[in-house]
Amino acid sequence: MKTIKAALLSYGMSGKVFHAPFLELHPGFELLGSWERSKKLIQVDYPYVKSYASIDEILANDEIDLVVVNTPIDTHFEYAKRVLEAGKHAIVEKAFTTTVAEAQELAALAKEKGLKLAVFQNRRWDSDLKTVRQILLDGALGEIVEAEFHFDRYNPLLSEKQHKETVNSGSGILKDLGPHLIDQALYLFGFPQAVYADIRTTRENSVVDDWVDILLYYPDFRVRLKASFFVREPNPAYVIHGKKGSFLKPRGDVQEDNLKLLKKPNLDSWGTEPIEKEGFLHTEINGKIMHGKIPTLQGNYYEFFNGVYNSIINDTPEPVTAQDGARVMQIIEAAIQSNQEKRVVDL
Repeated sequence: MKTIKAALLSYGMSGKVFHAPFLELHPGFELLGSWERSKKLIQVDYPYVKSYASIDEILANDEIDLVVVNTPIDTHFEYAKRVLEAGKHAIVEKAFTTTVAEAQELAALAKEKGLKLAVFQNRRWDSDLKTVRQILLDGALGEIVEAEFHFDRYNPLLSEKQHKETVNSGSGILKDLGPHLIDQALYLFGFPQAVYADIRTTRENSVVDDWVDILLYYPDFRVRLKASFFVREPNPAYVIHGKKGSFLKPRGDVQEDNLKLLKKPNLDSWGTEPIEKEGFLHTEINGKIMHGKIPTLQGNYYEFFNGVYNSIINDTPEPVTAQDGARVMQIIEAAIQSNQEKRVVDL
């Protein structure tokens, strides 16, 4: 098996929790190290890797094939562009960029240089979404009438991460949790015809948006996407109603929580939800009423990294492409315009 040598641009929560464990697990990757600015922590977890003093040191290293751009959102475009210009493949965290123009420029640059550029939309491989997708693929609900996705939390306190709570081109819930919801909707339903959005600030002393309600207009149905920091009693994360039936699913994916507990991912039991988080299906299948819980499919973010590996080695499409990322940014820009002008924005 050919080996892809990789480096991270940060070893905070993202690098430690979402990237390094899977790069270590996958036999086709070798983690060489991470750029670390103040805290030097990666060698505590991976003694055999290097702590790089700068991005320049990473870009100058001819051994490195792939760079993970997992820095604050407002730096993604600058760093990803430098990575591609250095002739290296890239994984870029969400939100992909801060504007559609930046996303399209990066996509064009990667294509020009024959490099792979993937957007880290790991939530496509949540157990929740995989189950919702299978329900839709099976046609269990019939023609879709409406869907509502939530990414809610109860956390009235401001984040300790200053870049999340200061006004900059990458801050706010729309560009933090919004890309997860938007990407999932586009992945399941395709690109909508129009967008309406209401964006608010609800936390005390907050200067960035922390509540969002986005309505996506499709020809025959609507999809609502909501995120808030003031949901103490959670709504179902996924509610889908069709002309034959309904499916309701609580957020139950265990991967992030387990990774934060420093549990190591595997290819066997990883991403298995507790049974009490199963979704509820009420529909009619072949003339028979189905009314009860159904098993949840297993989630695993490993599938994203395996897709990146195959894209580089076998020249297949990235698991989440730069164009996917650009389409998410189109929705975000339309949502901002809609909120400012208090109207539906055609796409």
